[in-house]
Formats: sequence, structure tokens, C-alpha cells
Amino acid sequence: MNRSEYALRMEHITIGFPGVKALDDVSVSFRRGKVTALMGENGAGKSTLMKILIGLYTQYTGSIYIGEEEIRLSSLQDAIVHGISMIHQELNPVPLMTVAENIFLGREILLKTGLLVDFKEQNRQAEKLLEDMKISIDPTEKMKALSVAQMQMVEAIKAVSFGASIIIMDEPTSAITDSEVDELFRVIGQLRDQGRTIIYISHKMDEIFRIADDIIVLRDGRFICQKPAKELTEEELISAMVGRTVGDIYPRGDARPGEVFLEVKNASRSNKFRNISFQVRRGEILGIAGLMGAGRTELAETIFEMEPLDEGEICVEGEPVEIGSERDAIKRGIALVSEDRKILGLNLNASVKDNISIVHLDDFCVGKMFLRPGKEQREVEKIAGEFRVKCPSLWVKAETLSGGNQQKVVLAKWMMGDPEMIIFDEPTRGIDVAAKAEIHRMMWEFAAKNKAVIMISSELPEIIGMSDRALVLHDGELMGELKREEFSQERIMSLAIGRREQ
Repeated sequence: MNRSEYALRMEHITIGFPGVKALDDVSVSFRRGKVTALMGENGAGKSTLMKILIGLYTQYTGSIYIGEEEIRLSSLQDAIVHGISMIHQELNPVPLMTVAENIFLGREILLKTGLLVDFKEQNRQAEKLLEDMKISIDPTEKMKALSVAQMQMVEAIKAVSFGASIIIMDEPTSAITDSEVDELFRVIGQLRDQGRTIIYISHKMDEIFRIADDIIVLRDGRFICQKPAKELTEEELISAMVGRTVGDIYPRGDARPGEVFLEVKNASRSNKFRNISFQVRRGEILGIAGLMGAGRTELAETIFEMEPLDEGEICVEGEPVEIGSERDAIKRGIALVSEDRKILGLNLNASVKDNISIVHLDDFCVGKMFLRPGKEQREVEKIAGEFRVKCPSLWVKAETLSGGNQQKVVLAKWMMGDPEMIIFDEPTRGIDVAAKAEIHRMMWEFAAKNKAVIMISSELPEIIGMSDRALVLHDGELMGELKREEFSQERIMSLAIGRREQ
């Protein structure tokens, strides 16, 4: 190894917590002026390694080198001094302050008196930083007015203003559109061209092969491999991460579509979607593809009656129905696993037990008044076991679980009621490959029980891997319906951007 080309080396890093060895003799290196993807399923040790690098975890053994200098980081300030900055997945801007004020927060530029902030100079410097990166954001704009992608870019500018030479990006594209991803990647490319070292953490395979120069894989707290991205295929990467092949990520048997369970006829909702008609059969998975803003989530929410139809009708098992509330939808056997599990799917401050049983409390009551806690706990334990929810106990708060286990809690909640159809809206967003495989297995097993499934996904491999048929939406319109044998990424994407087939 030519050490001079590496901006950062972490050698023989080991750290443990009570009962767990989080990292076991991990040695990794990051090339100067390159993007290195740090990959691994949840629990692989990625976050722990990065927390050591930014000075949050200090009780580790091993060595860290910036260039040829060995350093010991004991605080976030230490990391900043050594040119290390991290853009977290959960952004935490000050929304009522301006872009410039957020960039220089805690390092305000003062007037000569040393008492007051020189806002004019602060705005000027922020504007120059933005212009240098060709980012069209007004430095006097309030942060609350920005999109998530723009906030990501402001965070990148803040890192540049610190003089950071090593920038860590944790799931930076988890909540932004495809066009915003392109713009963020342009900014990352500029940072790379400036000689900065980017550590990029993501679960999205297509992104990794677009942006990464090198790939590092951790598994169960151990180093697995480090290779140039061009020397790895997606299948090899998945195998390194979880010890299984691509085929295992999309488990399927032979689909046996049965009778129609749900039919949507000429459905329209103001400014969201218009004149959409389709059927969902028992025993099949109907995929719904499209770009952000296509109306997919709004359609799902309307079927579940979170929002009413303006025109059209919904039929369940051949009968027109008036679904006036989520409770009515549940009674009709329809469940919705929402896009944002943290806001709409879970009560993060409640226990795992309470999150699973909340929809079904009537089933555990005597005379609809007195709860039978013993029966409730037995049923929750049973379903949590079936869904392999990993948690110390059912009494821990849902917020303490990994993303994949949180999603399993949401699924267990709905499955406990034995619904006839589940709408999955972005079911594997933000979870690791191993958890994805488990969620996919559960979806397929549900459909195989002669149940109906609608799956909305922005990931084309997921649509292609899991669906029996697929609808493609663009700007609120149904552009086409494809059978499984007609699937291709190019065809689906063409419809998704509004090109109708002739």
C-alpha cells in the first residue's frame, strides 16, 4: 500500500460495549480526493467506526492517522480541528435562521467591536462559498424554506467552511428526489475534485456504483473487504455484506393470482392524481412505480381513506364501498404500511408491545372496557417472534430499534389483525440488505396465503424483483401497466418520466 495516497487510515480498531464487541480489529484506509462507500447491514459497525472518527467514542484501541500523523480524537471539536466533518442522516438545522447564519453557527463573524455579528460580511462569505460550488441558494434565505436536498448542500458548504478535508455523508439521499440526487452528486464530485476525501454511507446499490471510487465492507463488526468499485459487481457486494446472493434478496415462488379483491375505478383527487383505474388480485403483488410527486403515496392514502376521493369509486370483492375512515378500511381488511414509519407507522416513545397491539385493543378487552393484559402480551409475543423482531424486550421503546426492526414492528401490528390486503409504501426505505430480504420474504409469504399486496417503491430492482404486475405513474396519471415478462428498468423509467408507449 502506498501510504502517501491515503488521507486517512484507521488501523486495528477495536471497541466493545457491555456484552458486545462492536468492532473487532478493523483496519481501513481512505484515499485522498476519492469517494469511499462504507457498506454493511445495520449492526455491521459502520456507525461505531464513524463515531470513533468524529470523537464521540474514545474508549477504543488501535490507531488513527491523518496522512502520516497519528492522532487521538477525544471530542467533536478535536475532529473539526483535524479537518473531519460529518453530515448526519437526520439533519438538524436551525430553521428560523438564515443559510449564512447556519453555516457560521458558533463561529459567527463579528464586527470590529467584537460584540455584534457582522451579518453583511457573513452573508458575503456564505454567498462566495455557495457560488464556488455552483449552488443556487440565497444565503439570506431561511433554512425552513429549503428542501432536504438543499439543506444537505448547506451542510456540505458548512463542512467546507470549517476547512474539512474529510467529509462523512450518512444516507444523504434517503429523502430527496432523483433530480436532487443528481445535483447532490454534482456537488460531491466538486468536493472530490478539490481533493477532499468523502466517506459515503448508503444502502442504495445503484448510488454506490454511480458515485464511489472505492468500497469498504464491514460485517458483524469485522472488516470483510476493500476494493475499487469497478472491481465489484452488485451481487458480489451483497454477498460480502450479508453472505447471501441477489436472488435471496427477492425471494419468490410461483405466483397464483386469484379473484379480484380490490378495484379502483376512474379515481381522481384534486391536484394529486386523475382518472386512475386498476385491479388487485388475491395471491399477487402489484407494484406501483414512479418518481417522487407522481401521486403514488396519495393514491395509497386514498384507498386507506386518509384522504377522500373527488371522483370515482373503490370496490372490495366486487362491491362498491364507502370507506369513511382508517377504521372502516381496517374493517374491510385493508392495512397500510406507510412511507414514513417514524411519523405515521409508529409511536416511537411507546413500547414495542404497545405499538404492535394498539390497533387491536378491542380484541383484548372484556366488554370493550377492561383490558386483558395477559392475552395481549401472549399475542404480541407470538407475532413478534414470527416476525423475528430483535429487541431486548417488548417493553423497550420503539425508537431504540434499528430501522429494519422498526419496520417489522409495523408489519407485525397489521398482520396481527389478519388483513386481506396490505399496501406497502416504500417498505424497505432506509433499511439494510439483510432486513430487506426479510421484509420481502414476509411480503411474498403474505401474498402466497391468497392475500393481496400493493407495493409502492422508488427502487426499480425492488419493483422488478417482487412484483407480478406493475403500474407506472407520472404526474398523477397512469402511464402504463406491465406484466412481469414485460419488465425492464428502461421501460419502467421511460413511463415514469412521462413517455407513453406507442
